[in-house]
Amino acid sequence: MSPVDLSALVVIPALNEEGSVADVVRDVRTVYPRATCLVVDDGSTDRTADRARTAGAQVLQLPFNLGVGGAMRAGFRFARAHGYDVVVQVDADGQHDAAMIAELIDGLADADLVIGARFAGRGDYGVRGPRKWAMRALSSVMSRVARTRLTDVTSGFKAAGPRAVALFADEFPAEYLGDTIEALVIASRAGLTVRQIPVEMRARQAGVPSHRPFKAAVYLLRACAAFLLAMMRPRAVLGGDS
Repeated sequence: MSPVDLSALVVIPALNEEGSVADVVRDVRTVYPRATCLVVDDGSTDRTADRARTAGAQVLQLPFNLGVGGAMRAGFRFARAHGYDVVVQVDADGQHDAAMIAELIDGLADADLVIGARFAGRGDYGVRGPRKWAMRALSSVMSRVARTRLTDVTSGFKAAGPRAVALFADEFPAEYLGDTIEALVIASRAGLTVRQIPVEMRARQAGVPSHRPFKAAVYLLRACAAFLLAMMRPRAVLGGDS
């Protein structure tokens, strides 16, 4: 089946993003109108859910905060229950360019999971210092696991095809960084084909970034730990595989 014929669900995990979520939903609905937009409200205490509904999204409200991994697992299970072939993950802060959704989905023609890579020659997004070198090291190791060159293994902008949706509905990790490092390890070790395409990031539309310099260093240490733990997990098996 051609990617253009696949039914797509755009999942937007959101925690207290009332200042940006409506614009993100409107952008998605404008540039890719044939997709369904699902905002997973991850225990927000503000008007995130109301703003998302007003903008035209379906909203799944979690009773308390599970983190991005837990929110995405709920999104994958929603996709499976409602028969969607593709799940596209988009951040609620407006940094992901919705115009790239079609390219991510097109990439599923020869892949099961397509990453929107920030460090692949498109745009001027960059990081410096220890974070830069640690991310390069993680990408190098993860490239070996995935058997393809990856430059951005912590990207939250991804498209998952039918085999990945089936796998992640049961196996998507809810732990910290599960939606990035561990999810890639699980997909690769289950035999899924992982690819990346270059994307350009935009400035956050509202709120404050989640990483300050000290927090960024802690984040990277935890990312390395997440990778090691992911490699220790039993290998996931797709339904029908032996």
